[in-house]
Amino acid sequence: MRLLLASLLLLSVAFAQRPSGPRPPGEDWVQLYNGKDTTGWKNVGAEQWVALEDGVLQGKTLTKGYGYLETEKDYKDFTLSLRFKCVGTGNSGVYFHTRFKPGTADVSQGAQVEIDCSIGRHSGGVYGFGRAWIVWPSPDKETVVRQNDWNEMTVTIQGNRYISYLNGVQMIDFTDPRAPFLDGTIALQLHSGGAGHMLFKDIWVRDLSKR
Repeated sequence: MRLLLASLLLLSVAFAQRPSGPRPPGEDWVQLYNGKDTTGWKNVGAEQWVALEDGVLQGKTLTKGYGYLETEKDYKDFTLSLRFKCVGTGNSGVYFHTRFKPGTADVSQGAQVEIDCSIGRHSGGVYGFGRAWIVWPSPDKETVVRQNDWNEMTVTIQGNRYISYLNGVQMIDFTDPRAPFLDGTIALQLHSGGAGHMLFKDIWVRDLSKR
């Protein structure tokens, strides 16, 4: 008992002496999706976002329109880590520096890191609002995406520099000379007209703007 009390005392002293301010790298990741509900997110559009078992988030198309699940908070510079799985013809993307026209699912600013489990659809590349494709992965990386299985994606946005990794492979590292927007929300997309749905889990973010 004395040993236990001494250990607890040492731990309390260590925490009390921990310096305030930004956490060191590796300790500053924040869970964006809690695995239970969409707290901290906003549904944009008429599509469906549902919490399933085992911490899985399902995005399902109900109409022929686009749908989004948008963070309530803005992120300027950040690293996002998530896992995704395409079901059927499910197609998605990670939007960043996003804004929507009030009361609509129409994007008014932002770009997306592509998520499409079909081969040759440039998963990990960046598609910009009003600009079409900004950058593709090189052709030898088009087969990195896993069909009918879980994929791991990491996206880092620092100003106008875009870096993406898919299943441990760097897909792009591109500095956009024409980036018109440098702040906004993060949003998961559901592509219009999809006959399938998307699954997500383990969504974490590291806010680099605070460092």
